[in-house]
Amino acid sequence: MATPQLSPGVLIREVDLTVGRAENVLDNIGAIAGPFVQGPVNEPTDIATEQDLINVFGKPQNTDAQYEYWMAASSYLTYGGVLKVVRSGGGLLFGNANSGVGVASVSMTGTGRIDNYDDYITNHSDATNFSYAAKNPGSWANGLKVCFIDDFADQTIGVTTVNLAGFGATVGAAVTAAIGGYTVAGVGTANAFTGFLRAIVTGVTTDTTNGENSTVDVKVVCRVETVGGGSTITKIDYAEGNVGAAFTTGSVVWFSGADGVSKNNAGYGMTLSESASGTGTGIQDWYDQQNLSITNSTISWKSIAARPVTSGYARNRNSEGDGLHVVVVDDDGRITGIKGNVIEKFLNLSKGKDTVSDTNAPQKTFYESFLADNSAYIYAGGNPGETDDTFHNTTPVATGFATGTTPVSKNDGTWGIDVQGVKFNAIGNVGYKLINGNDYSSDVNLGAGTTQGGFSASLGDLMTAYDKFDNKDNVAVDFIIMGPGCSTKAESQAKANKVISIAEGRKDCVATVGPHRADLVGITNATTQTNNLVDYFSALSSSSYAVFDSGYKYTYDRFNNKFRYIPCNGDIAGLMCRTAIEAYPWFSPAGQQRGILNNAVKLAYNPTKSQRDILYPQRVNSVITQPGTGTLLFGDKTGLAYASAFDRINVRRLFLTVEQALESAAEAQLFELNDELTRANFRNIVEPYLRDVQAKRGLYGFLVICDTTNNTPDVIDNNEFRADIFLKPTKSINYVTLTFVATRTGISFEEVAGRV
Repeated sequence: MATPQLSPGVLIREVDLTVGRAENVLDNIGAIAGPFVQGPVNEPTDIATEQDLINVFGKPQNTDAQYEYWMAASSYLTYGGVLKVVRSGGGLLFGNANSGVGVASVSMTGTGRIDNYDDYITNHSDATNFSYAAKNPGSWANGLKVCFIDDFADQTIGVTTVNLAGFGATVGAAVTAAIGGYTVAGVGTANAFTGFLRAIVTGVTTDTTNGENSTVDVKVVCRVETVGGGSTITKIDYAEGNVGAAFTTGSVVWFSGADGVSKNNAGYGMTLSESASGTGTGIQDWYDQQNLSITNSTISWKSIAARPVTSGYARNRNSEGDGLHVVVVDDDGRITGIKGNVIEKFLNLSKGKDTVSDTNAPQKTFYESFLADNSAYIYAGGNPGETDDTFHNTTPVATGFATGTTPVSKNDGTWGIDVQGVKFNAIGNVGYKLINGNDYSSDVNLGAGTTQGGFSASLGDLMTAYDKFDNKDNVAVDFIIMGPGCSTKAESQAKANKVISIAEGRKDCVATVGPHRADLVGITNATTQTNNLVDYFSALSSSSYAVFDSGYKYTYDRFNNKFRYIPCNGDIAGLMCRTAIEAYPWFSPAGQQRGILNNAVKLAYNPTKSQRDILYPQRVNSVITQPGTGTLLFGDKTGLAYASAFDRINVRRLFLTVEQALESAAEAQLFELNDELTRANFRNIVEPYLRDVQAKRGLYGFLVICDTTNNTPDVIDNNEFRADIFLKPTKSINYVTLTFVATRTGISFEEVAGRV
């Protein structure tokens, strides 16, 4: 009977006649969800090593609800597979550490929380309540500092005077006479103006031999025009015009368009203001004197990088002031263990939304998107120059020669616009501390953001997280790892049935399911433990896509320097993974050859033969410790509740392998003609593959029927293609009987053979 399909695709059917890629197409991908201390929320993330697990999701915490998940994931990784991890989150998970711009406006919890990259891309344009925020929720980021310095930093200097022979070169000293009609050194324009120049002292010459005068070298950085009682400040870029001018101390300095500086051109000049102070303090540059705004260390910006500059992209579009450096610092050592440790540097980013790197085009360097794509720790929010951060008592440093702490260009162009004739506003040297990151528990001090919370995810949050694995078209998975149970047996059973239902619905993976912790750990009576397990597993769904185990192993937690009990279902998935790597998926992962668990000191429950006799008919694979052998899986049943070939792990894994391998062969037939040539081509793909599987001990035999007997005219007219593939799977040995027969001396063995 034809099975209707509503769109083009491959329908895989299994017909169980056992009731009453070519070699190994499985990728050994595990999947687990849980309340990790950090990491993106409700977003599958690929993890290949334990170090990856640490980097993305943090270290195991000293709470049962968190470390069991973490160590179950870590256990699986020791067997050689890769892992997709989802951090659960919902109502119990609070918010991101952030640098808000005011207490009243900080709202990085609830709908304002940034759970993952998609959240940021979707919502950050509306998030004007933070300058920087941690990439994911939790207290883990409390104490990070984000420091930046921008392109306008080159407009100020750290000292005010340099004294030579009683005369002072005051930085930013006013011109005593109007300058008009001449090109001023460093300005790059012939427009006349009335006002004065501001300059940075860059060098001093005091050698008066040969009749030479002492000189002060400067760079003119801005001009102040005073017209009609007001003033206009114009920044002068170093790259424009004549970039330097020599001022003779105590005398009038003359300007000319041709020479830049000439002492013989009378009529238009300026005099350096005198100072009553004594000897000079030396020459200092503002940028060179700036330190990162951190608590537990002193790090100069010049040791990080040279000052930021206007990008070539901006300069070519008549824009300026777009450059900035961003540095992320572990200020309190929470992440790296080293206070004041610089953990990320991002140099010469841009405030311009469309800016492209000068040296690595077409890489975009807009600071918001660049940090979103490249930082492991932070997202950028609104323009930090738009509002002083009173919450953190962070006031923008003066970035020009204006009075006090008011930046010269604060009201110039905003950040995050296309670069075209823009003077981007400046903020100078600023540091922001991230606080208010909250974990799963409500015991976090919201004001200080210093208290470590708990990590208890709700059953609903966990189920939502596991739902991220339910679509096989979106996420490739071979094993769904349950991890630990929940606080009650009923919730643990509900969680177990959830992961089973996902595997059953996908039909391309296996769920590994463990017991309820309280049924085993802390109970000394083995009979009680056995009865608890029977009661627990009897309520779980029947499925050949699930594997049940009895284990909680005792293992060492090097991060907290203690031994802990953790569920073995991560190990069971790992054993299947290792079996596929070292042999083939259709071999059993149990026993002394392939079933030894890693890093097991002892078991919470080590069932005897009589107890295993009770558990095995209830679909429970015992994990046992054998003297001289170690801790091993001692059973290879699936969670199928009736006798079938599919009640064995190796058979289920065989069919998963064959089905996935031959699915690609079937997809190649889509939209081809259903004729003998197509059917022969298909058989020529399938049969050699199955012979190979048979040669590698996966099959006793097989038969492929793909001809006119199952591709009848009705099937062809219905635009279908049929192939019936019959497999005789090899069976693992579960029971060994050794019969020893004693015979009389005069009896031939042929006489008694076959009679016992």
